Amino acid sequence: MSRIRTIIVDDEPLARRAIKHLLARDSDIHVVARCRNGVEAVKQISTMKPDLVFLDVQMPGMSGFEVMQAVGVENMPLTVFVTAYDTYALKAFDMQALDYLLKPFEDSRFEQTLRRAKKALSRNNAGSSAKRFGALLERHQSTIVPHDTSRIAISSNGKVVFLKTEGVDWISAADYYVQIHSQKKTYLHRQTMNELEKQLDPEKFVRVHRSAIVNVDRVKELRPTLNGDHIVTLNDGTELKVSRRRRHRLRGLL
Repeated sequence: MSRIRTIIVDDEPLARRAIKHLLARDSDIHVVARCRNGVEAVKQISTMKPDLVFLDVQMPGMSGFEVMQAVGVENMPLTVFVTAYDTYALKAFDMQALDYLLKPFEDSRFEQTLRRAKKALSRNNAGSSAKRFGALLERHQSTIVPHDTSRIAISSNGKVVFLKTEGVDWISAADYYVQIHSQKKTYLHRQTMNELEKQLDPEKFVRVHRSAIVNVDRVKELRPTLNGDHIVTLNDGTELKVSRRRRHRLRGLL
């Protein structure tokens, strides 16, 4: 059997690298392209005609669903959706028997998904996939499910902890993960800063730096430094640098 030609589509560089790293463990997989957005994905899928695609649902400019429409459901390879949708929205995927990865996902869940994809490819069921894609697109057009911004689902040791966002003080970047600081506790969460930022209430949380997000209700003061930068101090005493281009956004919310 020839190697499975695979394309990764995600607007987050860390997410692309993480999926590439997991796929590299399987000698049956050959990653032929990594796409940063929907436009690149449409071009690469149409020209390279891969066997398998890991497709992010939520991307700026062109969503995963719009990629499917542009390529044409009849031309789409076997697709694994990568999504930050909550479990209620994922019912749409379940009803069409399509597989998906809910961010953040454990390595074991990824491996399970890859086994399912390989099994489906061995059966050569591309035709039935096209029918399911069509039904899924139709369902997506008629049903918009809002995100739950009141809590964060944190995967840890096979369990899911639901953390209320109102209790979060601030969030820091940690490579492929983020650290969520809440009431003197720190939770390690497998998700990138940009992905998590999209799930938070923009009226309550603001990105003050490339590697930090703060809860505006926890801000004690904002002060300038001698070199023209600004420092934000939180109620717990944490001090964080505020980048110049993000300062006005923070001031507006305060």
